Amino acid sequence: MQTLRQVTGDGTGMVRDGGILICDRDPKWSRGVELLLTTEGVRMIRTPACAPNCNAYAERFVRSIKEECLDRIVPLGEWHLRRALTDYVAHYHGERNHQGLGNELIDRPSIQRTRGPVHRRQRMGGILSHYYRSAA
Repeated sequence: MQTLRQVTGDGTGMVRDGGILICDRDPKWSRGVELLLTTEGVRMIRTPACAPNCNAYAERFVRSIKEECLDRIVPLGEWHLRRALTDYVAHYHGERNHQGLGNELIDRPSIQRTRGPVHRRQRMGGILSHYYRSAA
């Protein structure tokens, strides 16, 4: 429960107010956990029973965060690990294209300029990069 409070807490957590958390049917996702998430403004969706393909979305996110983030760093403590995970989640939702969405971003519309200089935003010391054109 303490870990969930830290993950959802005061706007700095990885799971934001108005967010959705996809969970499997493991007993660790109890009514107490669901109540805590609901009070933080997070909607919890359980995958259907006997439908392993539904869990594939959550498993794919776990695979992505391992391969693109955790396999490339050596966390130097809890604070460093939390910072890396927060940066990765921000990159995943707002800067990384997703093939399942037609190479669109999750959080932002894809309206971009077609001309002008290209800028690079780095995260995690340059491990993650996002290229964009400035709005003006």
